Amino acid sequence: MRVISGIYKRRRFDVPHTFKARPTTDFAKENLFNVLSNNYFDFEDGVKALDLFAGTGSISLELVSRGCDRVISVEKDPQHLSFIAQVMREVKTDKCFPIRADVFKFIDKCSEQFDFIFADPPYALKDLESIPARIFESGILKEDGLLVLEHGKENHFEDDPHFIERRVYGSVNFSFFRARVPADGQ
Repeated sequence: MRVISGIYKRRRFDVPHTFKARPTTDFAKENLFNVLSNNYFDFEDGVKALDLFAGTGSISLELVSRGCDRVISVEKDPQHLSFIAQVMREVKTDKCFPIRADVFKFIDKCSEQFDFIFADPPYALKDLESIPARIFESGILKEDGLLVLEHGKENHFEDDPHFIERRVYGSVNFSFFRARVPADGQ
């Protein structure tokens, strides 16, 4: 796993071979963060982020590296959570908070609001299609916040009222959602 940009740029971390997680590819991650940085966020501007189904913590680490003020990483697997915590200790950050929890229960109970939410569920997750609605119903995304959902090619969210765009990088699909779509459509 490699950090693309920011204060930890080019740092590499070896993900144990026993992990079941499917990390976002470097190619997809680099393109995603280019889109986010050029069109949506200055991550150094007080951004609070939530990384759901954090897996290896690759996205969380990238967010911290790029200057997010606070990143919550939610992961159910204890081995994966331990790895995320270890990586954050290695880079000596106090900006990332790994939490062991079921994502759906976390969404239902969370009282904090976020500027950016990234969700990378297992592509075969039976409730994957419900994630955007659950997030919007919970109120955990700030009014002009952005949700990015990573998913396989068979999922389509274009009919969702919060959907704004889809980006495809190889086999990785990202659907972008806004809590409130501004008048200019962005």
